[in-house]
Amino acid sequence: MVKNLISYVIPCYRSENTIESVIDEIAATMKKDKLKGYSYEIILVNDGSPDNTWGKIKELCNGPRKDVITGINFAKNFGQHAALMAGLRASKGEYVICLDDDGQTPADEADKLIDAVVKGADVAYARYANKQHSLFRNFGTAMNEWMASAMLGKPKELYVSSYFIARRFVVDQMLTYESSYPYVIGLVLRTTRNIVNVDVTHRKREVGESGYTLGKLIALWINGFTAFSIKPLRIATMSGGIFAVVGILYGIYTVIKKFVNPNVPVGFSAMMSAIMFIGGMMMLMQGMIGEYVGRIYIAQNKNPQYVIRETTRDEEDEA
Repeated sequence: MVKNLISYVIPCYRSENTIESVIDEIAATMKKDKLKGYSYEIILVNDGSPDNTWGKIKELCNGPRKDVITGINFAKNFGQHAALMAGLRASKGEYVICLDDDGQTPADEADKLIDAVVKGADVAYARYANKQHSLFRNFGTAMNEWMASAMLGKPKELYVSSYFIARRFVVDQMLTYESSYPYVIGLVLRTTRNIVNVDVTHRKREVGESGYTLGKLIALWINGFTAFSIKPLRIATMSGGIFAVVGILYGIYTVIKKFVNPNVPVGFSAMMSAIMFIGGMMMLMQGMIGEYVGRIYIAQNKNPQYVIRETTRDEEDEA
């Protein structure tokens, strides 16, 4: 850890046209009077972008700010949370700020986050009064909030986002997690509850579109609750017990009804509906258990969180 050093970690995907302006904004922010006692570094993690993002990162690493910028290039796309973990491992700062590469998270308000941890918070998340994401992304965020609250024990009043700051000890504890499926929110919540929100603005996307698809969002949610919670398994157990009791009661009801009125036909369609419903629920629960078992198997095989193809940081600096 380097005292009074602020590390900015930025996962990059399809951001060759936006990342330079984000860096310029960070540099301007660090010149504010209230931040004059701090130095900074910027870690850019290229998450297998299909465009020229890595070329742009290398250009920035060889430019006027080459002393503060480090580039990391993944061998393929591993996802935003894997990119964050790589950036966190490369960071050296007393405080670490994670933000997006598209300019929607206001780097010029980073001092608000810094002020929150200086005043005593372990982690501070940016909170947006008016989000400028698409309806699809807002839906994804809402589902993520619900999942984090229901499965991970996140306080309902706490808003989590991709723009946050964490103290060094929190980052170090997060980095002890070496499983194949990192989920940053879960890692923060298992480390500390001294978390606050800071209100900042949220900008419209000027270039390109979000890299999150429905498939990636679903994978993120599954990763969140299978990596850090066994509540889905408990829900499955409770559901199985409830269905078993309902089945027994319905069987008793059917026998009594037949004795009371022997001419009443036993509904074939009702029986088939019950079989299909219960069978579907059983398959769903088995699939959920299989998801846990599969992840355990992959973790036991030490599947890496990410693979770095190359980095701009000198070997001497990494030592």
